[in-house]
Order: sequence, then structure tokens, then C-alpha cells
Amino acid sequence: MIDQLQASAQDNKARQQAFVRTLQHDGELERVGEFVQPGCIDHSLPPGLPTGAEGVAAVLGMIREAFPDHDATVLQMVAEGDLVATHKTFTGTHLGAFFGVPPTGKRATIRVMDFVRYEDGRIAEHWNVVDVAGLMAQLGAA
Repeated sequence: MIDQLQASAQDNKARQQAFVRTLQHDGELERVGEFVQPGCIDHSLPPGLPTGAEGVAAVLGMIREAFPDHDATVLQMVAEGDLVATHKTFTGTHLGAFFGVPPTGKRATIRVMDFVRYEDGRIAEHWNVVDVAGLMAQLGAA
């Protein structure tokens, strides 16, 4: 039983690494369905955005529009059972409006901590904490 849980955790960790690389780093948002359940519950979704996989794609699209050259770097990742925790950064140039802040042309780093729960190889739930204050300070909007 323990070996099976460890294998599942490792599989989920590999899937999360692929999610970060494919969707967040490379911006292949049309592939969101490969990684996210249609009915995914995002506990951190900004108001007014659609739910499920469509909402995940919308959030990632907003980041990509504001920071079109951004990369996604995993600093730490831990998996246990069906949960994966990721500490990562997005670093890019602020070239589009982002939550009411007009483009500044400044390079900025967004620090993020995520928890995701996997079900059948795809994300079923998501929670995150984003260092919004740190980002706004970098953009001169704090």
C-alpha cells in the first residue's frame, strides 16, 4: 500500500512538472484539458472568471498577456498521495495591463506557492498564495 501511494505521489509530481513546463512556462494554454479536470475547483480563482479548466486557462492567459516573455521556474516541489505542493516564480517583462496596473516595461518576479490535488492524472482542486504585494512593489504600484 505504501509503495502504491509513493508511486502515485511521484506520478502526480511528474504531471505537475509537465503542467508547469507546458502551460505556465511554454504558454500552450490550448492543452489545459490534458492537465486539468473540466470541473476543477480553484479555491483561489479571482472574481468574475469562469470555473473549471476554463478558469485555469483564463488566469494563465492573463499572466501571459501582462508578462508575455515570462518563464516559470520551480524552486521546490513536494508530493504526498494525491497532493502536490509547488513553490515557483514567474519572471517576465510587464508589457500588458495586470489587475488594473498599466504596463510599466519593468522586469518583475511573481512568487507563488500552489497546492493541487490530482484525480485520475489531472488537477481536480487548486489552492495558491501569490506575493501580490511584492509584485506591486516591483512594478511601482504599491
